Amino acid sequence: MIKYLIASFISLVVVICGLWMHTKLFYSFAVSSQMDHTTINWIIDAGHGGEDGGAVSITGVAESGINLQIAKKIDYLFGFLGEPTLMLRNEDISLHDDSAITIREKKVSDLHYRTEITNHNQNATLLSIHQNTFSQPKYSGTQVFYAPTEGSQPLAEQLQLDIQTYLQPENQRYAKLIYETVYLMNHIENRAVLLECGFISNPQEEKNLQKADYQIKFAMVVTSSCLKQ
Repeated sequence: MIKYLIASFISLVVVICGLWMHTKLFYSFAVSSQMDHTTINWIIDAGHGGEDGGAVSITGVAESGINLQIAKKIDYLFGFLGEPTLMLRNEDISLHDDSAITIREKKVSDLHYRTEITNHNQNATLLSIHQNTFSQPKYSGTQVFYAPTEGSQPLAEQLQLDIQTYLQPENQRYAKLIYETVYLMNHIENRAVLLECGFISNPQEEKNLQKADYQIKFAMVVTSSCLKQ
């Protein structure tokens, strides 16, 4: 019964979000206003962007585009619930400084910018959206990582549990501490999680991750899970 009610609510949200997308009645902070003094509860980071497309799916789709689609839906849902958000990027661009010339310089500059903006809003929680990939296509399932900051681990564990309960019952993964090599997550003071939403190297999961209805269901679980914490 509970799962039926959740599914019905998700369907309602899909309709509402669809109307918002078409009428543009959603709330989001543009990159140009990211340094104002508005209180932000949630910073939503669509990983990669621009020349840095991230991983490439088995059908040739760049990770960065899928990240942005899911990030926007999370943003819409938070806005619907009255939660102030900040999107680090709203389009397929790199957030590097104009002085950056090479691809490496642009990637470094981009990461430094995301870090600076996040640290500027220390009371906000960072949700960094990414996609996973592996040489063997059999692997699937969302993996949530947490930053070595206060409150990050409980949030990651709640997200992992809710995704398994409501969206991926076959998923046996558990929340993990982020690798030291992930710059952004190791250079901020905020509560923060990184979601590897799924494996774009897995044929079925890649299809799901590009479907609007699945993206909205995923965003719904993420949003409701975050508000429990």
